[in-house]
Amino acid sequence: MHLPAQISGNEACLAAIVRTSMEAIISINEQQQIVLFNPMAEALFGIAALDAIGKSLDLLLPERFRSAHTQHVRRFSVTGVSDRQMGLQRTLYALRRDGSEFPIEASISQTNDGQGRKLFTVMLRDITERVRAEAALRRSREELQALSDSILASREEEKRRVARELHDDIGQRLSALKMDLAMLEGDLREAGTASHCLSRAAAMHGGIDAAIAAVRQISADLRPTLLDELGLAAALDWLSKDFSRRYGLTIDLRSPDHLEVSEQEATAVFRIVQEALNNVVHHAQANRVWISLDQHAGEHVLRVLDNGNGWDGALRDRTRRSFGLLGIRERTRLLGGTLALTHAPGQGFELCLHFPMRATVAE
Repeated sequence: MHLPAQISGNEACLAAIVRTSMEAIISINEQQQIVLFNPMAEALFGIAALDAIGKSLDLLLPERFRSAHTQHVRRFSVTGVSDRQMGLQRTLYALRRDGSEFPIEASISQTNDGQGRKLFTVMLRDITERVRAEAALRRSREELQALSDSILASREEEKRRVARELHDDIGQRLSALKMDLAMLEGDLREAGTASHCLSRAAAMHGGIDAAIAAVRQISADLRPTLLDELGLAAALDWLSKDFSRRYGLTIDLRSPDHLEVSEQEATAVFRIVQEALNNVVHHAQANRVWISLDQHAGEHVLRVLDNGNGWDGALRDRTRRSFGLLGIRERTRLLGGTLALTHAPGQGFELCLHFPMRATVAE
């Protein structure tokens, strides 16, 4: 007599769990008729259990999903395999009594009713707020990406403008000043001016030459004219030689003489290589760098490899390594490409960028 009492107690406990569950619980038979509809399901769908039990499950589904759901339950009945596990499937939609649809997350299981008949039980929850939050997060991310794109484009345009003004305005003014000083120096020499005055004029020549060189270097750092006038290949060649001269690096560059890339792509690739070389100078303690830009299988492949001290992945200097890599990743996204970083302490650092060749480039 003890066993039946225990069974009765278990059934009462199970019934209490179903009744008080915070999840909507619905059971259907093999004909997909509702046989169990707990209070949370009543609240969620706005339908009383008495009005739901005995009705087809189609009562709770938007019409466009009914056929697919019927096939899913039949397949689940045979295989016992479901792609609807809580938190692991695409968003589903259910139908309230008032005709409004709402997103749900559901899991399905099957059992027997004790008489050899299959029962299918669905546990579901309303995820309207989560879907709204995800949509808001997605919109926010898209807006931030659009803002990032706009900032990068604005920065490049501003660099182009400042570089042009430095070269065309300040550079020309300094060149004119140098010519005037040369003429003045000649007049002083003809007038027999004291040698110390001529020496001072010569020193001024040196200062003007240094100022002109500095203006040209700053202008080139901001936006090399080669990038706009001769293209990416020439700009990368200049960049490699400039870093070799300034920092004593041996840089091996391999790239086609002509690269079929748009102006935006050329700028992005140039900045990525420039930032990679800056990282080498500031962090790698390397003396040799290999740069290659190839085209094959419908994509461009950029590699920058150094023989430096590598990297253990820890961000110690957020003003350089972290923001530099962030900028590289943002430009990679602009290119629609993928970025792989290979690094280990003492084994150098390699950057590998793949981005698609554009059919619209060749015009």
